[in-house]
Amino acid sequence: MMAKLQCVVLDCADVDELSRFYRALLGGQVNRPDPRWSVGGGWATLHTDDGSVLAFQRVADYRPPSWPDSARPQQAHLDLAVDDLDRAQENALRLGATLLDSGGGARGWRVLADPAGHPFCFVRH
Repeated sequence: MMAKLQCVVLDCADVDELSRFYRALLGGQVNRPDPRWSVGGGWATLHTDDGSVLAFQRVADYRPPSWPDSARPQQAHLDLAVDDLDRAQENALRLGATLLDSGGGARGWRVLADPAGHPFCFVRH
């Protein structure tokens, strides 16, 4: 195992509204203090009672998916916790991933795409 699923991130126009919606559906706590994320400024989290975490990311000019129209597909990505960003990136590239954003070394994450083009993030654990 190279990584551990950290959370699922949903793009949206209003992170507060969407996090409250999912809290009402799933229970849990919105923006619970957690050293893995900074909340606010277009980012919110929901820690559910079963231990799952959803995150919500504000996107400028957000256009919602149009199910099942593939011209506007579902918009989400995975955050995967890793101990070593460089090693995880190297392994993922070897498996067929593409590097989208190396983070310039200063950030604690890297953005890659799976072989089908879906973005995902490695986040320093």
